[in-house]
Amino acid sequence: MDIDGEMQMDIGSSSYPSCLSSFIDTGSLESHRYYLSRRTVLEMLRDRGYAIPDAEIELSLQGFRDYYGEDPDVSRLRISASHKDDPNQKIMVIFSGPGAVKVNTVREIGSDIMNKGALSRLMLIVQKQPTSQATKALELFPFKVEVFRITDLLVNITKHILKPKHQLLTPAEKQNLLEKYNVEEKQLPRMLQKDAIAQYYGLQKGQVVKITYSSEATETRVTYRCVW
Repeated sequence: MDIDGEMQMDIGSSSYPSCLSSFIDTGSLESHRYYLSRRTVLEMLRDRGYAIPDAEIELSLQGFRDYYGEDPDVSRLRISASHKDDPNQKIMVIFSGPGAVKVNTVREIGSDIMNKGALSRLMLIVQKQPTSQATKALELFPFKVEVFRITDLLVNITKHILKPKHQLLTPAEKQNLLEKYNVEEKQLPRMLQKDAIAQYYGLQKGQVVKITYSSEATETRVTYRCVW
């Protein structure tokens, strides 16, 4: 202790002040990464309209480790969900391990999921980018395949305080917008499909997004972008 009686932190030892000990994560880094990325994926699916139980998203880190362990088996992290508006629209999320995703890996995935019933979309969470041959093999799947790096999912980008609100317009709302302003689709400002927000919501070419900017310093401003 110092002369004021305050406990000092010894950086080189495991002794910490009681006020800081609760913030120290003593679990594995790997389980923490899988926990954060899986939670972001669940939020992403919910925001896309898939039926995701709140309890899944609200699972704590300790609860995750109690169930999946400190070194999670990636096959147990899989997620299957159906869209709330159309139960026939089904998605599966598969997490890959630390190794490279090669053609054989893709073939194993394809063989496995073909026995799970019809899918509309597959989301593959990787730690390393698939090889060029593996990417070509994924393109042969009879449904949309999305590939995300696990490091890009550790934080939900839509929750950033500076991110404006994005709302996907229905086909009818899109048509009303074009008629209201007497413009064609190609005249709207563009958003590329590779944009992080477009990837988060799984937006397709031709879809229109309403973007609302608001802050305490400025008035609310609305703009629209068409996905290209």
